[in-house]
Amino acid sequence: QVQLVESGGGLVQAGGSLRLSCAASGRTFMTYAMGWFRQAPEKEREFVGAITWNFGRTYYADSVKGRFTISRDNAKNTVYLQMNNLKPEDTALYYCAAAPKLVSTSAEYSYWGQGTQVTVSS
Repeated sequence: QVQLVESGGGLVQAGGSLRLSCAASGRTFMTYAMGWFRQAPEKEREFVGAITWNFGRTYYADSVKGRFTISRDNAKNTVYLQMNNLKPEDTALYYCAAAPKLVSTSAEYSYWGQGTQVTVSS
């Protein structure tokens, strides 16, 4: 089993920044990529981006390219989502998840955190 715990969410004004963290524990050697997803009220879960543990390859959704950056600290088993120039439409519950490959499909992710709320005011 792999346990994932997100943190860092909060309320921020439009144009501001937040950094989310996702700490992984357990059998993390079973995972290859860590992804970030978000879900706004009454909307489907949306892929934000992902990163591989080994070479740090990244993959982003078009909606966040240039504004969001994913990084990882292998020594801490932690993945980060740096969000800059936030917009009200970025408001959502943000989840991290673990998958055996670098993909954007939520069904491919086996382990999920509980989520952290990000609210962007206009």
